[in-house]
Amino acid sequence: MTASFKPVSVAIGDLTAHPANVRSNSPETYDPENIAHLKASIAVLGLLQPLLVQKIDGKYGVLAGGRRNAALKELVADKAAKGFTAKTKIDCRLVPEDCDVTTALSLAENITQAPMNAIDEFEAFARMMEVDGQTPETIAKTFGTTVAAVKGRLRYGLIHPDIRAAARAKTITLDTMKAFAEHPSQEVQREVYEALTKEDSYLQAYTVRQALKSRGVQVSDDIGAFVREDYEARGGAIAADLLEEHSVLEDAALVETILLEKLSAAAEEARAKLGFAWADAMVRYDYATMADYGRVYPGPIEPDEAAQKRIDEITAELEQLQLEMEDEGLDDDAYNALYDRVDALEEKARDLQEAYSAEDLARAGVIASWSSGQVTLHVGLVRPEDTAKEEGARGSSSNPTGEEAPDAGEISYPASLAEDLKTERAMALGAAMALHPEATLDLTLFKLVSDVLASGMSVTQAIKIDARKEYRNHAKMDEIDETSLEQVAAAHDALDLSWLDDARSPADQFAAFRALKPGEKAKLVAYATASTTQSCFARDRQRDSLMHDFEIEIMPNIRAHWTPNAALFNRFKKAWLLKILGEDLGLAQEAVTLASSSKKEIVAFCDKLFAEPFATLTDAQRAAVAAWCPPMMQTAGVACDNAEPIAETHEPESAVAQAA
Repeated sequence: MTASFKPVSVAIGDLTAHPANVRSNSPETYDPENIAHLKASIAVLGLLQPLLVQKIDGKYGVLAGGRRNAALKELVADKAAKGFTAKTKIDCRLVPEDCDVTTALSLAENITQAPMNAIDEFEAFARMMEVDGQTPETIAKTFGTTVAAVKGRLRYGLIHPDIRAAARAKTITLDTMKAFAEHPSQEVQREVYEALTKEDSYLQAYTVRQALKSRGVQVSDDIGAFVREDYEARGGAIAADLLEEHSVLEDAALVETILLEKLSAAAEEARAKLGFAWADAMVRYDYATMADYGRVYPGPIEPDEAAQKRIDEITAELEQLQLEMEDEGLDDDAYNALYDRVDALEEKARDLQEAYSAEDLARAGVIASWSSGQVTLHVGLVRPEDTAKEEGARGSSSNPTGEEAPDAGEISYPASLAEDLKTERAMALGAAMALHPEATLDLTLFKLVSDVLASGMSVTQAIKIDARKEYRNHAKMDEIDETSLEQVAAAHDALDLSWLDDARSPADQFAAFRALKPGEKAKLVAYATASTTQSCFARDRQRDSLMHDFEIEIMPNIRAHWTPNAALFNRFKKAWLLKILGEDLGLAQEAVTLASSSKKEIVAFCDKLFAEPFATLTDAQRAAVAAWCPPMMQTAGVACDNAEPIAETHEPESAVAQAA
C-alpha cells in the first residue's frame, strides 16, 4: 500500500516524542554531543527534510526525525542561536491518527538510509570548497566540527581523481588511497601511483608512503623542521597542504645539502672545541662502513688548583643531592630532576679529570650524523689509514696512561658506577660462599695456614682472617637487586647460634661451639668469611689464581645471585641500552623500535625483560638475557694487573649529541 502524507507546519514547541519511534529506547541517541553536527547544520542550512509526525493528545509525536527534533529543541534553548523559538514552525508530514503501521514507518525511515560512502563524503567537502566557494572555517561551522577535522576530510577529497577512482573500484584500499595525501601535489601522486602499479598490482599504504618520501620531506618531519628556515631562504619549492604540517619541501636534494652543511658545522664546532684533527658529516651513521674506524678515549690527568677546587665543590654538591634523593616523599618528577643534576655534575667532574693525549688529538676526529631527530656526534674516531698497525702501538696511544682503550663503540662505565657494581659483585660472591659452606671452610683454613707457613706472604687479598667485617659502600643500596641479600639472610637464619649466648663466658661459648656438628661449624665459618671478603673485580690468573678458580667453582653464574634492574639501567645512556638490546641480546628489531622512545620507556622495557624474559623470545635470545651482565661482573672476569676495576672513561659529547 502506498501512503501519501499531508504537509503541515508545526511549531517546535508542539513537537513531542512518539512512543512508536524505534529510537525511543535509546535516549543516548539524542544526547547533545551526539547531535552537535546536526544542530550546526540546521542552524546554517535550515531543516532540509520534513519530520514525520502524528497527533497525540493535542501534540505532534515525532515518528521519524527524532534527532532533528532534538537538535531543534537545542537551538530553541540556545540563546546564541538566532531565529529559533518554541513558536517557530517547521515543515512536517502528517500521518493519519488511524494509521496502524506507525512502527514500520519509523523503522523504514531509519533503516533504509544507507551509510554514506567515505569517498563521497571526502569529495563532497572538496566540492563545497572548490564549487561553492566555502572555506574550511564555514564548512566547520555548518557541520559543528573543528576546522582541523574538515581539513582532514578535504585532503582526501583532493587526492588525484584516478587514485580516488581506483579506491571506488576497490583496486586499492581506502587506507592506501589516504596514504597518497602524504604529498599535496596531485601530479606527484599520479606519478607515484603509475610507477607503483607498473611494479605491483597490489599496493599497500606503507609502500606508498615510502615512495612519496623520495619526492620531498614534510615540514613536520624532524629533518624538515631542522632545515626549513634555510630551505626557504634559498628559494626551495614548497608544496602547500591544507594542513600546514603536511606541506612538503619538494627539493629533496636541497634538503640533504642543507642538512649536511648543518651537520658539518656541528662537527667542526666540536672539533675546534676539543682540539681534534678533522671533522666530517654523514646523514645516517653507517655502522658497517665505520667498523674499520678506530677510536681514542680520554685518559686521567692531574687537575690544576682551580680544577681541583671545582671538583671539591662538585663532590660536596653531589653529597647533598644524594641526601635529598633519599627523601621518600619526593615525587617522580622531582627525583628525576635530581638524578639528571647528579649525572650532569658527574660528567663535569670527569671532564676536569680526563683529557685526550696530544698524539690522539693529532689523528682523531669527529663525525656528525642525524639520529632520532637530532644531531649526534661521534667523537674520537680514527680513520683506517691513521689507525696504528701494531697492537702494541694501539695500546700505547689509546690513552695517556698507556693502557689499551676499549674497542670502538664499547660501553664505558663511569667510576661511580664501577665502584657500585664492584660492591654488588662482592655481595653476590658472599652469597655464593654462604651457600657453599664446605668449600668456603676449606678456603678459610687454607688461607689461615698458608699465610703463616709461607713466610707471612698473603696468597690473596680477597679474604682476610682478621675478624673484621667488610664495609661495602654503595651509592644506591636501596635500589639494587636484593637476591644476594635475601640469600645471605636465609643462610643466617639457618645458622645454629645457640652457643653465642652473651650470658655465657667466652670459655663456655667456646665449649658449646666445639660441640656443634661439623656441618654447622662449616656454615658459621662460611658466613663469617663471606662477610669479610673484599670487593674485587677481574682477577689475574697468575697473581690471584686461588680466588679466580674458587669463584668459578662456587659462582659459575653470577645471575644466580644478582639480576640487572631499573636502578642499573637508569645509570646507562640511552645509546648504551639500545646497544645492549641490539648487539648483546640479539633483540635488533626491538632496539630499532625503541630508538624513538624516551630513556624512561627503554629502562622500563629492560627492567621487565630481565625480571621475566618474554615468552616471544627465541632460545638464543632467552639464553642471552639469562646470562647478560656487565663485563666486570662476569665470574671469570678479565685478566688485569690488580684487583681493581679497569678505569674506563666517557666519550665527551656536546649539547646536541645523543644522550641517555
